[in-house]
Order: sequence, then C-alpha cells, then structure tokens
Amino acid sequence: MKKEITYSEAIEELEKIVSIIENEAVNIDELSAKVKRAAELINVCKDKLHNTEEEVNRILKDING
Repeated sequence: MKKEITYSEAIEELEKIVSIIENEAVNIDELSAKVKRAAELINVCKDKLHNTEEEVNRILKDING
C-alpha cells in the first residue's frame, strides 16, 4: 500500500519542483512531468487544508454546543 504524503512533504516537493524549473534547463518532457506532479501535489495540499478546516469547524461546533 502506498504511503499517504503529508502536507509538509507535499510542500517540500513542490518547492523542489519550482526551484528546478526556475534554476535549471528543463526539457519539454521533463517540464510536462514536473508540472503534472506539481498539480497533483497542489491538489493534495488543497484537500488536506479543506479537511483540516472541516475538522476544526466540527471541533469548534462541539465545543460551543
């Protein structure tokens, strides 16, 4: 089973991808793959942020009864 990537790991990988794209000569095939992976990582981050927001709101609702 594939290990789920954490938010911190996704951000770290995104930062590496951005650095590579900004600072290195990347051929078209590599660029396409890097952009695709970046999009996947962005979606992971968005999902994790959304889920965390929902969980926090649930907790606050329970606290406030």
